[in-house]
Order: sequence, then structure tokens, then C-alpha cells
Amino acid sequence: MLDARGALLGNRSFDASLRGYRELEEWLATLGEIDRVGIECTGSYAAGLTRYLRERDVDVLEVNATHRATTARRGKNDAIDAEMAARKVLSGEAKALAKDTTGDIECIRLLKVSRESAMKAHTAAKLQIRDLLVTAPAPLREYVEAVHGSGRRINRADALRPDLERLNDPHQAAKFALRQLSRRVKSLDEEIDEVDVHLAQLVAKCAPTLLTCRGIGTQHAAQLLITAGQNIERLQNDGAFARLCGVAPDRSPRARPIGCGCTEEETARPTRPCTSSPSRGFASILALRSTWSGVGLRGSPSATFCVV
Repeated sequence: MLDARGALLGNRSFDASLRGYRELEEWLATLGEIDRVGIECTGSYAAGLTRYLRERDVDVLEVNATHRATTARRGKNDAIDAEMAARKVLSGEAKALAKDTTGDIECIRLLKVSRESAMKAHTAAKLQIRDLLVTAPAPLREYVEAVHGSGRRINRADALRPDLERLNDPHQAAKFALRQLSRRVKSLDEEIDEVDVHLAQLVAKCAPTLLTCRGIGTQHAAQLLITAGQNIERLQNDGAFARLCGVAPDRSPRARPIGCGCTEEETARPTRPCTSSPSRGFASILALRSTWSGVGLRGSPSATFCVV
């Protein structure tokens, strides 16, 4: 903890539990009045502490990781990280408000996590069915693939009746495996549909106008809401939101080929989103509207993109 002049008043470690949060609050109260608190990882490991402090009307600011130069000079441990976070808040370097995870947007995020894991398992099961059919006995493979469409093939695989007493026979084992995988796919279909119903209700409640935009569905709107957060006022302008999503246009001179005659709109392309960030799915929700506006290089029409 620091005072208004930057003097270190003390530091302590607390458990990441409700009891530890109370002890932290009591310890801070003994050192003086709490003005602001800087916390790293407010959307993950420190989400519980962030909610606890916000419920008590404490201003919580998001602090990025410690600079590498500081780590190289002073080392790295919890005490140093906490002091550096406090100094960033005191100096004004850390200005971003922490995300509010106590409202409907957090509920949407939780449902989205459940849906994404079900979708991954669903895709994996369908790919396994495809791979099993490649190596399955010819009569079985031809029977399942006699119909067109993955849904019909899954239904046909689900209707297989393997002899459970003869699973030492590759033909019967293949039947059993295909039936189990097809049942898994159907079960995941029901799970995804159930999540979609509740997700659609929450998204329609939070952003009914957004859903009326062309090309924006429930999943697109859900990801936009999750990225923006419950307390969207922490984003000062459209540029801050674009930077958060990793789609800020590159307007530097190196983005424009020398002597090409391209306009700024044509060369300002969205940058590739960072796949390791929480907004890694944002690339799939950009609705790009191409408007043909004249002729560009090599006589081909040039496109102007608008991000919705």
C-alpha cells in the first residue's frame, strides 16, 4: 500500500478466499482511507477480489503486468508486483476500470463458455466418425455413406446394432464405436440447443437493437457484449474498443505501398486479432460490408470495408 506521496506503507499476503478478502479490507482500513486499488488479472484470477471490492464501492483499476525492465532490475515476486501495480495507479499510468462481472454480460459469458466447449466436443465427435468410416470394413462404410449429409449418416450410424458378445470382431467393434459417437453427437446437439435458447433470451434483453443489424446474430452479439463488458463506459471511444479487439487499422506510412496511389480508406486494413487474448473469437464476428468504389491496382475494383 502507498500513501499519496508514493511512500510504501506496507505489504501483506492474503488467501484468495472470502475470508482473505475480509482480512485484506480490514488491513487496508488500519493504514488509512482507501482511494483506489490496482489489480492484475481482474477478469480471471482476481475476479473474486474485484467483485468483493466493487460491492463495497471501492474504485478498482485494471493494471497490466510489470514491465520487463523492472522485473530484470528488481526481480519478480508478489510483493514487487503489488508495489508496481500500486505505483502505476498512483502515477496515472493505469486508468482502465476493471470489468464488471456481476451483471447479465457475465451470465452471457458463462453460457458462451459452456456452448464453446460443447461445440468443440461436437466437432471432434463428427470428425472421429468420418475417420472411423475411412478404416471401417467396406460393407459397413458403404452402408453408412449410402446417404448424403452428415445428419443422415449420423442417424444411420445411430441405428446400427452391434453384437455386444462379438466385440472382438473388428466389424462389430466398428459398429459399436460409430453408434457411440453418433449418440454423443446427438446428445451434444440437444445440449447446444438448450444453451442457445437461454443465450438468445439474455442477449435479446441486453442488446435488442444490436440484433436488428444486418449480419449480427445471437452468437455475434454475445461476443461483442462480452468483449465490451457490463460497464461499457470504461471504453472512452470507438478506437479504444477497436484496439481492445485487435482490429485497429494500421495508418502508419509503412502500411501504404510507395507510389500505389491508394487512398487511406483502402490501405487501413484491420490488424490480425491476437489469438491468445480473451477476445480471440472476435475475428469471427466482424461483419464486413464491401462497397465497390472505383478501380484499384491492376484494374481491379477496390473495396472499402465497414466494420459493424
